Amino acid sequence: MTPPGTSVHVPAPIPQIRLYRDWLKAARGRDFATYEDLRRWSVDDLDGFWRSIWDYDGIESPTPFAAVLTDDPMPGTRWFDGAQLNYARHVFRHAAAADAADQPAIIAMDESGGSVAIGWGELRRQVASLALTLRARGIVPGDRVAAYLPNIPAAVVGLLACASLGAIWTLCSPDMGTAAVLDRWRQTAPKALIAIDGVFYAGKALDRSAAVAAIREQLPCIETVLLVSTGCGANDVSDAIDFAAATAREDATVAAFEPLWLPFDHPLWILYSSGTTGLPKAIVHGHGGVVLATAAGRLHFDLGPSYQANTRGDRFHWYSASGWVMWNIQVGGLLSGTTICLFDGSPSGTKADPDWTRLWDFAVRSGVTWFGAGAAFFGQCRKAGTALARIPGLSRIRALGSTGSPLPPDVQRWGTAQFAAIGRPGIWWCNVSGGTEIAAAFLAGNPELPDTPGRLQCRHLGAAIEAWDEAGRPVIDTVGEMVCTRPFPSMPLHFWGDADGSRYRDSYFAAWPGVWRHGDWLTIVSDGSCTISGRSDATINRHGVRMGTAEIYAAVEHLPEIADTMIIDVEDAEGDSQLLLFVVPANQPVDTRMEAAIAAAIRTSLSPRFVPDLLIAAPGIPRTLSGKKQELPIKRLFAGWAAAKVVHADATATPELLPWYIEQAQRWLRERRSGASSDMGDAS
Repeated sequence: MTPPGTSVHVPAPIPQIRLYRDWLKAARGRDFATYEDLRRWSVDDLDGFWRSIWDYDGIESPTPFAAVLTDDPMPGTRWFDGAQLNYARHVFRHAAAADAADQPAIIAMDESGGSVAIGWGELRRQVASLALTLRARGIVPGDRVAAYLPNIPAAVVGLLACASLGAIWTLCSPDMGTAAVLDRWRQTAPKALIAIDGVFYAGKALDRSAAVAAIREQLPCIETVLLVSTGCGANDVSDAIDFAAATAREDATVAAFEPLWLPFDHPLWILYSSGTTGLPKAIVHGHGGVVLATAAGRLHFDLGPSYQANTRGDRFHWYSASGWVMWNIQVGGLLSGTTICLFDGSPSGTKADPDWTRLWDFAVRSGVTWFGAGAAFFGQCRKAGTALARIPGLSRIRALGSTGSPLPPDVQRWGTAQFAAIGRPGIWWCNVSGGTEIAAAFLAGNPELPDTPGRLQCRHLGAAIEAWDEAGRPVIDTVGEMVCTRPFPSMPLHFWGDADGSRYRDSYFAAWPGVWRHGDWLTIVSDGSCTISGRSDATINRHGVRMGTAEIYAAVEHLPEIADTMIIDVEDAEGDSQLLLFVVPANQPVDTRMEAAIAAAIRTSLSPRFVPDLLIAAPGIPRTLSGKKQELPIKRLFAGWAAAKVVHADATATPELLPWYIEQAQRWLRERRSGASSDMGDAS
C-alpha cells in the first residue's frame, strides 16, 4: 500500500476509448471523426459494434455463436446464442500477469482502520476453496445462494465462487431490516446463506446474529449457513460453517479447480428493484450480458489492467453499500484487470461528530486513482467545508465518479477547484446513470469530451437512448422520458417467478411495446451531453440506495395510530433531499411519540436511511380514480412545478384535498427560498 501522507502524481493514461478507436481503425477499417459518429454507429449497427467489443476485450468461448443477436423485438432478444463463458473465468484470466506485476486484486479497509490486500492468485484460491465447499453441500448450477454481507472481500469471494459453479448470487446488505430481506429472498428461495454476525458502522458495533437467525427460521429452503465471524455478534449461529475455514483450503484439488463453462445467458445474479408498487422485482442478469456490457463500460469508465504500462497501478474505488448496484459495478473492475478498493463503514464517522475526510483518507492509504461515490457524498463534503488540500496524497486520483442522483453543477465545480489546488487541474468527472435494471450505465463519461458540470457527458456506446415526449417522439433540449429503442445485452433475462414474462413487460415495455422505458426524466442537450431530472416513477433514492414507497408504507401503516400516509423525496439545488411523510392520524396527534414510532418501524423493517426528515399532518391522502396514491404530482408541486401542469381535479378521487397540498407546497417553497426552517408538523 501507499504509505499515509505520500503524494504521488500519476500521469493520465491514454484513454481506453481512444485505444479502442485506434483498434477499430486498424482491425476493422472503421475511422470515426467524433464521439457522436462512433456512438451513432454503435447503435445503428448493433451486430458490428458488439462483435467488435467481444473481440477487442478478448472474450473466449469453447463453442461458436450462431449470431451476435436475434432480430426479435425487446424483450425477446437473444445474444451470442451458442457461446459459453463464465464471469469468474473472465476475471481470473488476469491473475498470472497481475501477480507477476505485483498488483493486488483487492485492497480493503474497514472503518476502524483494519486493512488487507489480496493478490489475484490468492483470490482465485479462496474462490476455489469456497466453491468446492458449496459443491460439497449440494450446490449445483441454478441454485440460489444468498449473502447477507457488507462491502468486504468475503462478498467478492462469495460472488465469484457462486459464478464459478453456475449458482445464482443474491445479496442483501446487513443495513436492511429483516422484513425487507425476507420480501426479497422468499421470492428466490436460496439454498445456502453466507452471512455476517455483526457489523461496525458509524462508531458502533451492531449485532446481526439475531437477524441471521430470524432469516434462517423464516426461510426453511436454506440448508447451509456459512458465517463470517466479526466479534460484533451477540449470539452463536447454530450449525453454521465457519467462512474462514471454508476459504482456507489449499491442496491439489483447489489448484486444479476451474470455473464451469456456461451458456451465455446462464443467470449470474439476482438484483432487486425498490418495490415501488408491491414486492421488489427479482431481476435476473446473465453471465454473458454482464461481461459484455462491462467490457463496453470500461471504455467509458476508462479502466484498464493495473498490470499494463498504460494503467500501471490503477486502483478503482466506488463507495457503496453492498445492496446497491454500484457494488456490482465496483466488483466488475476485476473483469478489466483493475485493482478494486473496498471500504466498509461510514463515510463520515459517527453521527455525533461527523468527519467527511474519512473516505478521502482511505483513498490515500489505499492508493486510489479512480474515486467514485454517490452525488450526495460530494455535496456533503462541500457543505462541511472539507479541504482536500489538507489531505496529502490525493493527487494520485485522476478520475472522480458520481451517480445515485444528479450531481449539482456547483458541487462539481467545487470538487474540480479542490483538485486543482492539489495539482490536479481539470480533473475528469465520470458522471453516470443506469441502474439495477441493467447493472450498467445508459449515460456515461468520456475523458476525451469537454467538462460538463451538472451533466452527464454522453450517451453510452451501444445504448440507443432517447428522450421521448408523451407522443413517443424524440426531443432534444427538452425534458422527456428516457427510453432505449434497441436491445442492450445486460437487460434482464427475466424476473424470478415471472413465468409468462408479464411483470417484466409491464415494468419496462407497457408504455411503448418493444421500447424500454427506463423511468427517468432525461434531457439530451444539442451538444450530446445529458441531464437527469429525477425519477419519473415513485422510487425513493437516498444516497444511492433505492427503496420503493410501497415498502415504506408497509413498514409504517400497520401502526394503530396511523390511518394513511404518503411519502415524497424533494431534492434541492445542492444535491441534498428532504424526505417528507404526510400522515393522516387515526386517533392521536402527529407528535414526537408518533415520530419515534414511525422512525423505529422504518429502522427495524427497512433501513435508517429512509426515516423521514419531516412529518406533516394531513387531512387526507390524494388518490387517483383507481386508488393509487398521487406521489408524483405532489412531489412535483413541492419541486416547484406549476399546479396546473401536475394536478387535475378530474384525475383524482379526492379533488377536495388538492387546494391543501397546493398551499403546503407553496409554503414549503417560500420557506426554502428564504432559508427559514420548516416546521410543518402541525399543518392541518
